[in-house]
Amino acid sequence: MSGANSDVPALILGRDQGNSWLRYVALFAVALVMLYPLAWLIGASFKSNVEIYSEIGFWPSRFDFGAYVKGWKTSTEYTFATYFLNSFLITIPRIIVTVISCVLVAYAFARFDFWGKKFLFSIMVGTMMLPLIVLRLPQYLMFREFGWLDTYLPLILPSAFATDTFFVFMLVQFLRGIPRDMEEAAQIDGCNALQLLWHIIVPMLKPAIISVIVFQFIWTMNDFMGPLIYLASVEKYPVSLALKMSIGATEEVEWASVIAISVVALIPSVAVFFAAQRHFIEGSASSGIKG
Repeated sequence: MSGANSDVPALILGRDQGNSWLRYVALFAVALVMLYPLAWLIGASFKSNVEIYSEIGFWPSRFDFGAYVKGWKTSTEYTFATYFLNSFLITIPRIIVTVISCVLVAYAFARFDFWGKKFLFSIMVGTMMLPLIVLRLPQYLMFREFGWLDTYLPLILPSAFATDTFFVFMLVQFLRGIPRDMEEAAQIDGCNALQLLWHIIVPMLKPAIISVIVFQFIWTMNDFMGPLIYLASVEKYPVSLALKMSIGATEEVEWASVIAISVVALIPSVAVFFAAQRHFIEGSASSGIKG
């Protein structure tokens, strides 16, 4: 009996190790499927059009960086340095006003009681289900009356009024999971609402704020429809429009140059994600499970 009983933990341990290996194999297979398009994209930047159309493999026959040089120069009088600068001129101010406005609105919803709070919060959540295309025409007419067409203002200023309701909702959920002990202690010491926000709430909101920055950076860098509607001057184009312009500039597209610049355009978003990965995952997970 004692020998049979001693074999049970070994069987359980062996079964757990087998399940762990199966999980690792499954995760590796999923990662391979997810990463292969990116690997193919990088490999295709070194291929000719004939190789791109005829080969499914990602490994090029030779490594020639000429496509990167040619793609960077573009077929216009401007290089992609101008278009990257334009993208950052849109993205960085938009991130700043988004963080400020969304933190203020989320703080109000999470910590203050006022008339119509639940109704207003319900309306805000309801706007998350509203397709953006519905707002395009009235927004365009409004910005035209303001004289903001062919400027970056329509792409930046709306975010200063917490129009990115997903971020407000995420911050509210995060705030609801933070105990009020430190705030009550600070109130006893004489802190007002803004002092509480700056000295107590914002430091604790750091993971969620970094999540907002990462999301907004990636979404704004990849935004195509907004710049397409509001910008008319080529020298003001961001990277997303410049990539489309490089595809339609000639009758026969040199896909290696387009793909090469697409790879370069991915670098800022990937760099921001990995730089803030730990805080980003912590903020996303916390805002999703607390509240």
